[in-house]
Amino acid sequence: SNMSLGLSKSLAGYKLDFSSDEKVETLVIKAIGQLDDLDKQLNNYARSVREWYTLHFPELARIVHDQILYAKAVKLMGDRTNAAKLDFSEILSDEDEAKLKEAAVTSTGSTEVMSELDFTHIDELCDHVLSLSEYKLQLHDFLKSRMNTIAPNLTALVGEMVGARLISRGGSLLKLSKLPGSKIQILGAEKALRRALRTNHNTPKYGVMYNAPLVAQATPKCKAKIARSLAAKAALAVRCDALGDGQDNTVGVQCRLKVLFSIFPLLLKDSSYI
Repeated sequence: SNMSLGLSKSLAGYKLDFSSDEKVETLVIKAIGQLDDLDKQLNNYARSVREWYTLHFPELARIVHDQILYAKAVKLMGDRTNAAKLDFSEILSDEDEAKLKEAAVTSTGSTEVMSELDFTHIDELCDHVLSLSEYKLQLHDFLKSRMNTIAPNLTALVGEMVGARLISRGGSLLKLSKLPGSKIQILGAEKALRRALRTNHNTPKYGVMYNAPLVAQATPKCKAKIARSLAAKAALAVRCDALGDGQDNTVGVQCRLKVLFSIFPLLLKDSSYI
């Protein structure tokens, strides 16, 4: 169908040539940009599936929250009247499967509003959600592998995703290595910084670094202090990676331990870590 053709072309636009002769670093920057675009497209298609199928089976959205599992359940089921005779064990827990089958019988959704063509289009949208999610996993695996190769210390300290975003925001590994910790801390928050300076408001305390595991898990009052400590060590770790002082992640692991020790008093007060 035209829809299938359009979706195939859309997915093809995301394909990254992993065998390219381009520098690995350039591929990492491209991959992280594509991952962001991919997320937006994936969310759009998943939302379309949910909005369309809700007309037929509104209760499903309250039972299955994950958008990938939702698409898999819808693709398997089609018309909700098929639910009773299907096995959802590879998709859902026993409890959720029981809830789904019970809700399918008592659903308030319309059985008349959906035509065979509607179900066909929904099925194609589900295919697209699943294809995009599969490629997203491939991209993530690619990033994990390449980041451990080009920036093992930065990766050990902040994780491959945050590390890749920092390199992308910095322009390159070498350019990032020339930035002080204070700059690394707010990479990704440039718009907020300009707005704060223009309006004389408080400047942002973190950008991309907000998603680093140590920062993300902390309570709001601790995030800024942990981000500052982490960014200072990130400046050291990325210099080791850029200048080739170490081919392994020893410095990054040591930096992470030092950050943990330096923020230990905060962690004791922060119940989210306990």
